[in-house]
Amino acid sequence: MLWAAAVISVLVVLLVLAAWRNDYLISSDKGVTSAEVLSAGRLRSAVMYVTPDGETHNPKVGVLYPTNLTAGERIRVEYYRADPDLVRVEGRDVRVAIPPALSVIVVVWALALPTVWLLLRLDRRRSTAAGAGSKPADPS
Repeated sequence: MLWAAAVISVLVVLLVLAAWRNDYLISSDKGVTSAEVLSAGRLRSAVMYVTPDGETHNPKVGVLYPTNLTAGERIRVEYYRADPDLVRVEGRDVRVAIPPALSVIVVVWALALPTVWLLLRLDRRRSTAAGAGSKPADPS
């Protein structure tokens, strides 16, 4: 159980680090344009936008930090000019991802620690009960 909680925690931290890396890349060579939201969801929203070179982009993985978008809405986006399919909603960055990430870690450990404590307690009770039932007979 503790291993699972640790693995989930590490994965969540890696996701936040990946978001930070993407933000770093976008900020290092940033282009800004307006985009149309094609579809909107809590975890993924598709956008379409045109870069100054006239290329239309519709990133397969969607836009970073897509919360509170509506299909048909026009938004401003920031993209990595070296790879215009790496795009985020303007003004949003990794700070948007930190509260949900911390929430996942807290919930995972809030479930894992009491579960391990209960399992250890039950195991001790079983061990004590098994030990009491196998006492040697009193020779007197």
